Amino acid sequence: MPAGPASEETGGSVFRIPTMDCATEEAEIRRALEGIPGLRGISFQLSARTLRIDASSTVVPLALDAIRRAGFDPQPVASGSPQAHGRTSASRDLWRLALALLLAVGAELLAFFAPNAMAFKGAGMALATAAIWLSGFSVYRKGFAALRHGRLNINALMTVAVTGAFLIGQWPEAAMVMALYAIAELIEARAVDRARNAIQSLLDLAPDSAEVHQPDGTWRAVASKDVVLDAIVRVKPGARIPLDGVVIAGAGAVNQAPVTGESIPVDKAVGDAVFAGTINETGMLEIKVTAAAANTTLARIIQAVEQAQGTRAPTQQFVDKFATVYTPAVFALAVAVAILAPLLVDWTWAQAMYKALVLLVIACPCALVIATPVTVVSGLASAARRGILIKGGVYLESAHKLKVIALDKTGTITEGKPRLVATEVLTSSIPEAQVLRWAGDLAGHSDHPVSIAIAAGLGQSNGQLTGFTALPGRGIEAMADGQRLTLGNHRLIEERGLCNAGIEARLAVHEAQGRTVTLLATDTQVLAIFAVADTIKDSSREALAELHALGVRSVMLTGDNEATAKTIASQAGIDDARGNLLPEDKLAAIETLQKRYGMTAMTGDGINDAPALARSDIGIAMGAAGTDTAMEAADVVIMNDDLRRIPETIRLSRRTHAVLWQNIALALGIKFVFLLLAIFDNATMWMAVFADMGASLIVVFNGLRLLRR
Repeated sequence: MPAGPASEETGGSVFRIPTMDCATEEAEIRRALEGIPGLRGISFQLSARTLRIDASSTVVPLALDAIRRAGFDPQPVASGSPQAHGRTSASRDLWRLALALLLAVGAELLAFFAPNAMAFKGAGMALATAAIWLSGFSVYRKGFAALRHGRLNINALMTVAVTGAFLIGQWPEAAMVMALYAIAELIEARAVDRARNAIQSLLDLAPDSAEVHQPDGTWRAVASKDVVLDAIVRVKPGARIPLDGVVIAGAGAVNQAPVTGESIPVDKAVGDAVFAGTINETGMLEIKVTAAAANTTLARIIQAVEQAQGTRAPTQQFVDKFATVYTPAVFALAVAVAILAPLLVDWTWAQAMYKALVLLVIACPCALVIATPVTVVSGLASAARRGILIKGGVYLESAHKLKVIALDKTGTITEGKPRLVATEVLTSSIPEAQVLRWAGDLAGHSDHPVSIAIAAGLGQSNGQLTGFTALPGRGIEAMADGQRLTLGNHRLIEERGLCNAGIEARLAVHEAQGRTVTLLATDTQVLAIFAVADTIKDSSREALAELHALGVRSVMLTGDNEATAKTIASQAGIDDARGNLLPEDKLAAIETLQKRYGMTAMTGDGINDAPALARSDIGIAMGAAGTDTAMEAADVVIMNDDLRRIPETIRLSRRTHAVLWQNIALALGIKFVFLLLAIFDNATMWMAVFADMGASLIVVFNGLRLLRR
């Protein structure tokens, strides 16, 4: 058997294991590979049913042999093969199991209508044997492998139960139980795949080809995976954008829902970033490619969520540990019933053996084991569809316990760029329109952020300026319409001796609100005051109100001065504000909040706030579409800069937590009821298999409810 194709990204050979559905099978394969010399590492991707083996070409065959002895069939995955995404052919399995069920029904009919006729009895046994073979081949293979190694998993229990029932003469029931079990397993696997493929379906949004500009000036369709960096790609109206890039020509509205969760299209023009898989709804765009197909923002979202699916949430860890104790305990109970019941109660050995086998079927921990991963995967997929990237089940589950959220100011609560928020014309000797035109002209000739904000707010005219001079740290001056004009800060106006008590009072009002004040003056008087501030996002107030409604306290941590911090906090509705903080001060503040309130999240840009993000219980990066650093620094990434995604994450976490414990209660409750029925001689194998697989299907479909919007 050849080694699977090596991965260029992480190294190793990739194999698909079709029957690896949950953590139980993963554990079986891990144990099978223990102790193989030269095996450098293995990694599982349950969502794709794949295993990566990091080993030399001589060691890989040894690992594959060990996996086969454990009852699994590893298949090499070709690079880019759709099989790598866990897509299997259900129709062939369905026809095989339908035939098995038909044969099992035939065996039941023969046993019912002619229980004592030897000819029919032989035919019935043959039908039952064929049904068990068709439906239970993989179960037997994995079950015998587990028993050889002394392990009691789901397949081992079913193997013993069905074989025992056949041997004590309950062959029609044994066939029916195995057929129903296999059909229910198939339904369950398809349902689980629905959750696991919810993320993978995003990958299909990116087109397979792109129109690429050629050296001779023509455009040619090229496979997206073959498009090189800095290539120029054309995207027509209504088409999907194939790769991440920057617009270099054209303008249009782009639907970014697959990446950011925003349903409202975003206007894009020259210089704006666009993402693979998003839809160009209007206008022709020419885009300079900034990321290869395997490294687009959409691809990295999918990769991060798939990796998150491999982590264990706290409840899942509990269930896995519980199952390792629960299954052997019930197996021991079944053995005790088989041996002790004829001695202690009025049961025959055949009756005791039958009841013990019923107990084994009921004991299968399938529903319990599958209850948590399908719920966690559904929650992760639901979040990703909303532009919320949660990098592990532990964060999805624990977010419901958050007591306080610390937030950076710039770019998180506010827009992150200054805007003109107030204008006051102080003179009546010059028309207001003239004063504002002069201010716009001067500001338009400066590249300072404050000047840019004033120019944008006033609108730049075509007035002629002469003698333009920059005054570093103070402002600018120039001649216009025969007047020498100065546009500068408070310090410059004081140096020119133009301040008075009235102007100082007006400046104090603006500065108390955290605004940056600029003044327009001639040589003899101040003409106008312009106040610039970093404005609060429209969504911030709503998000903070939602957080407070959820019982979560808010604290703003910023490097800005105290006056600005308190003003923004008051406007946004934040409980507490702390200013003049360096990165180490933010780190200390997080530690203080954790000690005082409990579980604390930090929200920031993922770069400057890295120490605080790392120290918090859950680090949340804002506006991280296309930003590698933010994705790596945080535990949760909000793919746009909308704070409302945070209370949405908490609500999703609470729903996920509730569904997890609903599933555990359902799985254990149904098991407990049927264990009592079996012990008191009121349960059959039919009832046992319906109880076991019925519980499994109930918890799977209950977990899938999280995929609803």
